[in-house]
Amino acid sequence: MEFFPIFLNLKNRKVLVVGGGDVACRKVDLLLRANADITVISPQLHPHLSRLAADQQLTYIKQKYDESCVIGFHQIWATTNDPKLNHQVFSDAEAEGIWTNVVDDPHHCHFITPSMIDRTPIQVAISSGGASPVLVRFIREKLETLLPQNLSLLAEFSGKQRERIKQHFKTVDERRKFWERFFRLPAVEQANNTVSLELAFTLLLSEPETQTNHLYLIETGLDPEMLTLKALRLMQQSDFVLYPEGSNDIFVDLCRRDADREPYTPEALQDKVRALLNEGLRVCVLAPKASHPETLISLAQEIKGLYIPCL
Repeated sequence: MEFFPIFLNLKNRKVLVVGGGDVACRKVDLLLRANADITVISPQLHPHLSRLAADQQLTYIKQKYDESCVIGFHQIWATTNDPKLNHQVFSDAEAEGIWTNVVDDPHHCHFITPSMIDRTPIQVAISSGGASPVLVRFIREKLETLLPQNLSLLAEFSGKQRERIKQHFKTVDERRKFWERFFRLPAVEQANNTVSLELAFTLLLSEPETQTNHLYLIETGLDPEMLTLKALRLMQQSDFVLYPEGSNDIFVDLCRRDADREPYTPEALQDKVRALLNEGLRVCVLAPKASHPETLISLAQEIKGLYIPCL
């Protein structure tokens, strides 16, 4: 992992943009959406930035850059068309311990900006570490078609129910399972206002809880793209993941990140599964394709679990 993914709170943070051209415009627009306290230093200024300065949305300092300009800032962006000057900004900022981004030059960046899908407060960020911006844009376009437009509405509504839901469910696990059921309701997926969400929320709260322990036997192969959508959904719902000893691989990584996980041997699998189910857990067993298929199918039938073969 070349760059660690992170979301920064830049509200009222002092951010310096060196350069006043087209590239600076794009970066300033993003920084304004993050409510940063922006200062632009440049001998000339793009008309768009001039209007923002006139509206007091940023501070403009008309001068050439020198090393003293970086003092007092939390973050710096070098956006000029002069690579030598951009590298000087990076060097000066690094000496002061200030995070800096030299646009289109990942080797002179303490951080980079990903391609973003914004459904505030939901944000999805995609990055190739600067290796392939066009591929990243292609991925973002595909995700845009998959993510529902009402994500903002869902996030805002669910955020306001935190105290209310605690009155009905005492544990984090109970609350998580409720929300998983809620977000998968057809009425919620299609909702375009809070009235519809409130109705679905109230009805679901009044429903008796269903059985919580389940067994999902997921057959894996060599290619994770051959997993079915149903298999991926169940892997994300599982509380406990059992994987073949010595095979902690991509299929394990595709399961819910906060789920407990352990390796298993075929001989001890049935006893382990029964013990976990008795605890009321949703158990996912990952099994390589064609390994002990009869045992897996028999176990699924005996314990009434779901057996999901690989494509």
